[in-house]
Amino acid sequence: MERRRLGRLGHDSSVLIYGAAALADVSQDVADASVQQALDAGINHFDVAADYGDAELRLGPWMPRIRDQIFLATKTGRRDAESAWREINASLQRLQTDQVDLLQLHAIGDLDELDKATGSGGALEGAVRAQEEGLVAAVGITGHGHEAPATHLEALRRHPFATVLTPLNIALSRDPSYVAAYEALADEVARQDAGLMIIKTVARRNWESGTASDNRYATWYEPLDEQRLVTATVSWVLAHREITGLATPGDVRLLPLVVQAEAHRVDPDAAADLLGAEPAYSSPFLDMPI
Repeated sequence: MERRRLGRLGHDSSVLIYGAAALADVSQDVADASVQQALDAGINHFDVAADYGDAELRLGPWMPRIRDQIFLATKTGRRDAESAWREINASLQRLQTDQVDLLQLHAIGDLDELDKATGSGGALEGAVRAQEEGLVAAVGITGHGHEAPATHLEALRRHPFATVLTPLNIALSRDPSYVAAYEALADEVARQDAGLMIIKTVARRNWESGTASDNRYATWYEPLDEQRLVTATVSWVLAHREITGLATPGDVRLLPLVVQAEAHRVDPDAAADLLGAEPAYSSPFLDMPI
């Protein structure tokens, strides 16, 4: 699997980042099979969060065996320093490790959330404390929604985050204002030599049903699940050389499709044409769950 340098952190990360949200509500046996599948495919970057159900607990038993072989990232969704500090320590216990390579401020998708996290007494202070005490090696930021790229650009003006995890796919690229915000963010990421990672690559649209029990997958959005379409969207995103990697979607059943897509990429223009003709393909942020 291709690897790309994760900005100034210097890690050669696999271009597929294991999205451990897929482990939020599965058994340990299912989790073990998925993690092994990822390792066998060449994935060396694992991304989890305290808010992902049991995901940290499912990854924890693997750490004594693979901790020195992977880049391990987690996230805190708390907004004040003290609760973020406590959550970071709890994550380390669940993950059975004494340090993560990256701690990300989770779900910072608009300026209100950014103000809470980066203001006086905010979660950023807890994250920096954890970094100073050696619990985390670096601090990054993530977020969903149409305002995420502009919000993350402002975040980089306030603090030198080592990484940014922001949304991008072909559907979002049809919005000129979104593209302008993404390009401005990418320019600033390059200037600061941060790592730029992508989420929602495989999103198709919002679920049509209003109840999670009717959904075919564990993802909060409806994903693309045909190989030709997954290959198209993965190919298009990875054609952006400023991107260091994309997070795999939050359902273990989708991982093989994404692995296959990375290995057999197609021309990005042909990929855009293919998905451009796909019915009901749209932004997953039109009606996000609360």
